Amino acid sequence: MANIDKYTPGSFCWFELATSDQDAAKSFYSSLFGWGIADMPMGPGEVYTMFKLEGRNTGAAYTLRPEMKAQGIPPHWAIYIAVESADDAAAKATAAGGQVLAPPFDVFDVGRMAPVMDPTGAAFVLWQDKRPQAEAIGGVPGTFCWADLCTKNVEAAARFYSELLGWQIAPGEHDTSGYLHIKNGETFIGGIPPAEQQNPHVPPHWMLYFYVTDVAESTAKAKELGAQVYMGPMAIEKVGTMSVIADPQGASFALFTPAPR
Repeated sequence: MANIDKYTPGSFCWFELATSDQDAAKSFYSSLFGWGIADMPMGPGEVYTMFKLEGRNTGAAYTLRPEMKAQGIPPHWAIYIAVESADDAAAKATAAGGQVLAPPFDVFDVGRMAPVMDPTGAAFVLWQDKRPQAEAIGGVPGTFCWADLCTKNVEAAARFYSELLGWQIAPGEHDTSGYLHIKNGETFIGGIPPAEQQNPHVPPHWMLYFYVTDVAESTAKAKELGAQVYMGPMAIEKVGTMSVIADPQGASFALFTPAPR
């Protein structure tokens, strides 16, 4: 088990499900990943669900609000990126060609956030943590392990994130696939698949990967629980096995098992 008490700036730090049926989502993810559930009241009739493993946070869920549904926002997983200052990073995002969807705001005394859309149309959240400890967990089955930016304008995206977060975005050594690796400091955290691999009917988005011990087994289980399988399981030589699925409400994500080293 890898306890995470602090996130390095530029790293993915929170994973949040917006769903059309919160109770059904809780049931699906707790069955698939063994996540525990801790519900926190958010306001009249609203609950914020914290997903847990080993008593630590793996992500959260809430019900799509009526105004989000009215805008046509479907169920989805959102990704948060750690920054030292949400205000400075939001200003930097605007200068780099992104769109700040809401000015930075405080989330109680927990942190400060700003939702942003990159120049290619993929959304994410800038997060300035104010807690003494993140109390998160990684490196064990059922935890987030990677993220891919799925966009048709790879060059513009790479330029934007490098400028905003200082990420190094480059092809892997001896890799001729066109896949770009995202490195935050000394850590590889995600990638950008080639534009030609993108589904032209799917808007740009961040795809979250969750680590499982056996992709085929977890994919079959997800299907039994009502998920839709979009792709895989598919083995990638020297990398691992992956599948892309959507939960019963339609939020898509990937499952991943690394290749033995």
